[in-house]
Amino acid sequence: MAEKSSGPKIFSDNRQARFKYEILETYEAGIELRGTEVKSIRGGKVNLQDGFALIRDGELWLLNVHISPFEKASQFFNHDPRRTRKLLMHRQELRKLIGKIEQKGLTLVPLKMYIKGNWVKVLIGLGKGKKLFDKREDSKRRDDKRDMERAMKRY
Repeated sequence: MAEKSSGPKIFSDNRQARFKYEILETYEAGIELRGTEVKSIRGGKVNLQDGFALIRDGELWLLNVHISPFEKASQFFNHDPRRTRKLLMHRQELRKLIGKIEQKGLTLVPLKMYIKGNWVKVLIGLGKGKKLFDKREDSKRRDDKRDMERAMKRY
């Protein structure tokens, strides 16, 4: 008998987003998909690298995320890899999000795509773009931390 994993299974992780943006808050959203898209996601054929989210007409949309067409399906059943997909959130959360984006001029960036239970979820980060000196400072801090860990390991 197979054991069930305790946590959600992550299929795509946008590590570049944390480098380019300072993530202030994260939100979990469902995603509206077609059948072959779910199969491609389970196969790990997702790229969140250039993706972003927008709010249009009171709805949240995910743009520029590449989900490869499912190889074993015919062309008729497959989908456009970069189509605009609707994100599903509670209306109350969405209103809060709209207020923060309009007030502070922040960006919505997809951080992770995973399956929780039977549903595909997207972790959306509310981020502020980093300047070049912020990126340098982060990499310097990371290098210093790594050096300290190496030094502690020796003794």
